[in-house]
Amino acid sequence: MDPVYSSYATDPDMLEIVREFALELPGRADALERLLAAGSLQDLAVLAHQLKGAGGGYGFAAVTELAGALERALRDGRQAHEIEQRTHELSKLLRAVVAPELP
Repeated sequence: MDPVYSSYATDPDMLEIVREFALELPGRADALERLLAAGSLQDLAVLAHQLKGAGGGYGFAAVTELAGALERALRDGRQAHEIEQRTHELSKLLRAVVAPELP
């Protein structure tokens, strides 16, 4: 997957908080995978919802899109393979996010 950058990566007012958020994302990817493996679908839905909201706020529209798709799949009771696919896709995206460098 190609590197993912925030649309705010060059905004000096947002740089530090975008960097902090981006640095947390590998841990959130791990959490998604752990929750899926444990069958904790309720907690998985909560994390997907949080990522959906935060992603756009930090300039990561793709995070919002994929997290929203996962949340809808969970809410709608989709089949396990679709939930797994969406979880892995979101996890992969989170790991591709590049934290902006501070000046």
